[in-house]
This record gives sequence, structure tokens and C-alpha cells, in this order.
Amino acid sequence: MDDLRKIVVLTGAGISAESGIDTFRSAGGLWEQHRVEDVATPEGFARDPDLVLGFYDMRRAALAKVQPNDAHRALAKLEAEFSGELLLVTQNVDDLHERGGSRQVLHMHGELKSALCTSCEMRSPWDATLSDRPNCPICQAPSLRPDVVWFGEMPYQMERIYAAIRECDLFVSIGTSGAVYPAAGFVRDAKDCGAATLELNLEPSEGSASFTETRHGPAGQLVPQWVGEVLDSAIS
Repeated sequence: MDDLRKIVVLTGAGISAESGIDTFRSAGGLWEQHRVEDVATPEGFARDPDLVLGFYDMRRAALAKVQPNDAHRALAKLEAEFSGELLLVTQNVDDLHERGGSRQVLHMHGELKSALCTSCEMRSPWDATLSDRPNCPICQAPSLRPDVVWFGEMPYQMERIYAAIRECDLFVSIGTSGAVYPAAGFVRDAKDCGAATLELNLEPSEGSASFTETRHGPAGQLVPQWVGEVLDSAIS
């Protein structure tokens, strides 16, 4: 690892699960006791906006009850001390990476603490509720929705992500299911471009076989260990 210059890290629900945030999809297709189709699709929002807005209001409020864990803090340490280039991409919509100390986080699926206006298409930082239909701070239209990428919508900043994957020496996936595209295909894209690939996950993901190396166990243990290896090799 002493020749690493560019690393891309992808994180998923597993890294935040140890902080007490439910993983995206559990047995039976439920997400925090709701069907994914009802609260994470444009169709669900069109069908019952009150349900969807209330659901994300509760998830946003719940962030105050959880804290970043050792895996989040280890990635912040890597960002601060790695001498090369690091791109941290997360599928998570929580703010635990930022509160753990990371300053450059690409949220490809959006953020709970952001609101998107369907009228002017601008985004605004958001900590309050949306279910009471507040006006957009920019255009004043009562057209705000969660700034979260739902099934059927395009993830954010894909061109930047693919460009980084094409140039990286190492691609690392942490706490992902390997089931949701396009993120599930990143490992193969990285391998096709000659990068080493590493999976750190509680158990084998659907894409485990595609990785050069896999390590299984809690993210709070595996990630600090791996970050230590990277930083130690850079010093030696």
C-alpha cells in the first residue's frame, strides 16, 4: 500500500448501523416499518406526500439521537493524514461522516438535512420539518421535498464519481449490500481500470466475489484497522 496515491471509498448503510440507524432494507422489504415503495419513490411521494414528508421529518429528527462511530472517525483521520487524494462517497443520507470529522463527503443519494424545491430546483440546508409545507427560502414557493434520491431517480455527481474511479489505485467499499445500482457496479468499474479493490463489511455482500480482498466484521473494528495500515505504510 506504500504506492497508493488515489483512493475512492464508498460507504453504505452498514457503517451507520453501528450508530443505531436502520439499514435501508430489512427482511420483508420494510424500511423503518414502511414499504420502500411508499417512502422512497417518486410515485410514493405523488400518492401520499404527507406520509413521505412526515417519514423524512422523523428520520431527520432522529439524527440528533445518534452519534458517529469509530469507523466514521477513522475515515476522517484518513482524510486528514493521507498524503494522496481521497474521495469519500456515501450512499447514506445521514450526517455522521461530517460529524465524525470528514470535511469532503459526496452524498450520492442526497442528504436528510437538505431540502429540494420542485419549483426552482434549488437546494437549501434544512433542519426543520417539511410536512407543514414551508416556503422555499429562494423562490418562496411551498414546493419543498426531501433532497434524497429515490428509486427511479439519478444519483448525484456521477460524472465526478466515475472519473475518480477510473483514476484510483484502490477502491474500498464499506458497509454496502452490493445490491443497489449504480453503486453496486463501482467495484467492477475500478477493477477494469486496474485498481485494487477491498470490501469491509459485516458479512459478504452480493458483490463480494468481485473484490480483490474482502474482510468481514464490524465496521467499527475493520475500518480503523485498515486506515492504520494505510497511514503506517505511508510513513514507513
